[in-house]
Amino acid sequence: MMGQAHEEIKPDYENNTLGSVQPFGIRDKLGYLFGDFGSSLFFMLVNTYLMIYYTDILHISAAMVGILFLVINIWNACVDVLWGRFLDSRRNRNKSKFIPWIFRMSFPLVIAGVLMFVKIPGMPDGFYVGWSVVMYILWGTLYSTVNIPYGSMASVITNNPVERTSLSTWRTMGSSMAALIISVGGPLILFENNIASADRFLLTAIIFGFLSLALIQMCVRLSTERIMVPKMEKKTGDLKRTASALMKNKSLLWLLVVSLISMATMLMIGVVNIYLFKNYFGNTIALSVVGFIQTATVFIAMPMITPAVVRFGKKEIGSAGLLIASVAYLLLYMLPDVSVTLFVMLTAVAMLGMNLFNIITWAFVTDVADYHEYITGMREDGTVYSIYSFSRKIGQALAGGLAGLAITAVGYDATKGTQSRDVLDGIYSLATLVPGVLFLVGFLVLAIFYPLNKRRTNQLAANLITNRKRK
Repeated sequence: MMGQAHEEIKPDYENNTLGSVQPFGIRDKLGYLFGDFGSSLFFMLVNTYLMIYYTDILHISAAMVGILFLVINIWNACVDVLWGRFLDSRRNRNKSKFIPWIFRMSFPLVIAGVLMFVKIPGMPDGFYVGWSVVMYILWGTLYSTVNIPYGSMASVITNNPVERTSLSTWRTMGSSMAALIISVGGPLILFENNIASADRFLLTAIIFGFLSLALIQMCVRLSTERIMVPKMEKKTGDLKRTASALMKNKSLLWLLVVSLISMATMLMIGVVNIYLFKNYFGNTIALSVVGFIQTATVFIAMPMITPAVVRFGKKEIGSAGLLIASVAYLLLYMLPDVSVTLFVMLTAVAMLGMNLFNIITWAFVTDVADYHEYITGMREDGTVYSIYSFSRKIGQALAGGLAGLAITAVGYDATKGTQSRDVLDGIYSLATLVPGVLFLVGFLVLAIFYPLNKRRTNQLAANLITNRKRK
């Protein structure tokens, strides 16, 4: 089908949705925004400040925390897949498959999140290590039980590729709002006289917990699952058959590669930039500016995305974004005597490119789920989304370790007040050449190997509607 020449078909999306529910609109967009806003608010608090809480308040060694994060994040990645399989084995309840799980699991998720920041005074060091392990595993597992159905839900809110792009855009807006709150408000709230405060961490966790719960409940109330998916004749729970189908889904496999590269690269940039601005430029204030610009470029890119996708397609816009990011970082590497101002300016261009890909990354997943249904006859949104989430979490787990190894490899010595010129040049190369090359690889993979361009995506949607009508 996809490799043959076909006249482009404009799918009749309306005939594949439940007629008794209101059409896709602003309620769904706001609901999807609130969902990621709520979950990201606590997720980013944990990802950004939990290590400081463990080292400075619970007095757990940084090495122990690093091992804890690596092992548990790999476990969490596996939980994503298991929960995705579980969701696909469940029947719809009241015309909804994913919304009930988002609702019921959000409550224990918030409770576990708050408990992570509870310090029981006077306990031995071993207790704090054990408490940290148990609570982080519990929170990470419960996070999967909310995030996987939330991400999978996009496929059944609408089957229109442009509307799915808008959902992905609004989702990114929600996470960006959370990022802005964390990056600007976190340092002001969590520290007292430049010292991490246990009381402030707990109070912040409680406040963010209530906000997170309220926002997720708004997502539940405003979102509507409206796609009619026929009952499969074969059992969805056949793991061996599903695994075989996933391996045949080239769009999924290549998207996993691009996702792993982009996630690991972006996280590594965040780590290396701290050393770059602190040691190479000697200007940590500029690092705050970079953090603000990264969020700002998301809002700059958002109005461009939907019109650009309508005209060119998701694959085409995502590839262009990765290429822009690669060129900007390679320019920074090749230009001589780059000032901090020029670095920030070109980094802003690179971040705009990155966000052209990031904003529509969730829309890619819905297309990949459609392709999975086309080649298998099985609608397994939870499984497909969880596999994608698995790759992102593996990238997340690897990024911190790789960045640490790279910083060590260039000769960085934290005990020295001033690093040698060779070390500084090595850090600069890690911050520019490495992301430039990695983004270039991501561009080549997406542009050359990912099969679902604009024409094929529209053709796929039309063929799915035809197949469902036949059943």
